[in-house]
Amino acid sequence: VAGELYIAGVNLARGYLGRPDLTADRFVPDPQGPAGSRMYRSGDLVRRRGDGAIEYLGRLDHQVKLRGLRIELGEIEAGLRSCPGVRDAVVVLREGRLVGYAAGDVQPDEAGLKQHLAALLPEYMVPSRIVMLAALPVSANGKLDRKALPDPEWESSADSRAEPEGETELAIARIWQDVLGLAHVSRHDDFFQLGGHSLAAMKVRALLLERHGRALPIRHFFDHPTLAGLAASLDLSAGAAGQRLDDMDAWMSELEDLT
Repeated sequence: VAGELYIAGVNLARGYLGRPDLTADRFVPDPQGPAGSRMYRSGDLVRRRGDGAIEYLGRLDHQVKLRGLRIELGEIEAGLRSCPGVRDAVVVLREGRLVGYAAGDVQPDEAGLKQHLAALLPEYMVPSRIVMLAALPVSANGKLDRKALPDPEWESSADSRAEPEGETELAIARIWQDVLGLAHVSRHDDFFQLGGHSLAAMKVRALLLERHGRALPIRHFFDHPTLAGLAASLDLSAGAAGQRLDDMDAWMSELEDLT
């Protein structure tokens, strides 16, 4: 079980010099020590392994909230580090999407890393993109320099040769590109792996209704997340006008039923 590391003992510092506010926040009473003793809230996320060793997972101040879900980035980083060939890893939130950076002597491919994480973590914690680096950038004092991490390319991670086929796939692909800010979409791409989420799905649905007069249930995004699968669930060439769902309350009600 992951939790914050507290440190106590005779070698504990007295506090932060000239920072009584920070001292009061970080140095708290030790419920298991003698009267007046304190312990230090490190802000480090750790867990105790079965052999008694303490494993460092990351920093608590790197916790993020994505699509209404609170995510400990350190848990994802620990999952990446457990992948063979990965020496170090870091995960950040960029443009509303999780991005992982993995460094190692032998660099596995992105698909393999995602598959490894999918076996350890829930789907919403698997990064949309994982960038392989020879080494993570560090500052002059040797600490990780998050600002120096390269921007990922928000392009298709699937087979780029699998171009959209047919009128329906092409229409949906153009809308995905507009909503997700992509230059290319493969017919095997997963909407959520590309950075899509529930609100983005509603934007896609609205544009589909506006441009083609067809309504698409939100549930279809979860049941058929790939471009080909979603297109197969809605045939634009069939000529049916479809039921118009202009009522936002109905859309939100459907979304609440799913969540």
